[in-house]
Amino acid sequence: MLDTSIESPSTNQDNQNLKKIYGQLQSEISEALEKCQVPSKQNSMRTKQLWNWTFLGGVTELSEIKNMPKELLNQLSKNYTLSRNSIANEQKSNDGTIKWLVDLASKNNSTNNQIETVFIPEENRGTLCISSQIGCTLNCSFCHTGTQRLVRNLTSDEIVSQLLIAKDRLDDWHKNNPNNVRKITNVVMMGMGEPLYNFEAVKKALLIITDCDGIALSKRRVTLSTSGIVPYIERVGNEIGVSLAVSLHAAKDEIRDILVPINKKYPLKELIKACENYPKIKNSSKITFEYVMLKDVNDSLQDAKDLIKILSNIPSKINLIPFNPWPGSNYICSDMKRIREFAKVLLDAGFSSPIRKPRGQDILAACGQLRSETIRLKSKK
Repeated sequence: MLDTSIESPSTNQDNQNLKKIYGQLQSEISEALEKCQVPSKQNSMRTKQLWNWTFLGGVTELSEIKNMPKELLNQLSKNYTLSRNSIANEQKSNDGTIKWLVDLASKNNSTNNQIETVFIPEENRGTLCISSQIGCTLNCSFCHTGTQRLVRNLTSDEIVSQLLIAKDRLDDWHKNNPNNVRKITNVVMMGMGEPLYNFEAVKKALLIITDCDGIALSKRRVTLSTSGIVPYIERVGNEIGVSLAVSLHAAKDEIRDILVPINKKYPLKELIKACENYPKIKNSSKITFEYVMLKDVNDSLQDAKDLIKILSNIPSKINLIPFNPWPGSNYICSDMKRIREFAKVLLDAGFSSPIRKPRGQDILAACGQLRSETIRLKSKK
């Protein structure tokens, strides 16, 4: 395991007050150029130029842009910046997984404004797991993130910045990749926080990430994971259009109430109905249901049969996730023999039920292990 502290340029308060260009939609960039008195006939061209340098060129300073007037760039620099959030720590797992601890701006100099972002390299693909909140309010009993109190929602630029930071560190920009073989091929909103409790910022960020003129990730390669905030599920399909994953983990309310307490507000009957009506299902898209395997809690063969029953009307894939332990957790991972038996019951019923291979466990980067490590890092100094 590699654990490296990275020195980043300090960001002064004036720079913190500037808007991040990469957190703006193209329409907002166009409005900014109008305020800079860019002629209407040139506005579309200048917007595309700024957008392309940001999301294809990967520039971090406006001064790096070569085909726009310096006077215009100077005007923009009074209100906008391309600077990234800084990395406080980088860890690399024995299996190649990388976890970044990212510093975010704080008006009161709080040391709790940090998030974790994880890159998982695999053959023919690379998945970036990004966060939507600092901490979480859901208190899922098997999840390490749930032990960290919610500090605040992330802004759209803080969400997009995680992708840009990863592309910087991995040298994954178009300018250095003439064959356009991406290192980051997929993005999952499965990091810290509940994305649907930060809906507007998440929506804006994902629309920027999937914009066809920029990074242009396919919406099929972007997945938003929710613990089941029912009123927003339809909006994900209609307004964002990315793939949906639901943290299910139980097929009965009495078990799910303990594992995922939000179930008390939005019980399984309401959640399953929302999934059955999910707009993208009409376009033959499947919903992914995530199911953490907990010994003697939710891993009986009867649990598998109950799962089949409640998902019978939903085109779906069921990801079986061996529980990833973390300090202080009260659960034990199901035996692999039982997980395979569980998977076979689902498979025989016609459900795709892959068993997820744990990644980054040695750096607490696996599913359910993320929790910003501010206190741990401070204690090492």
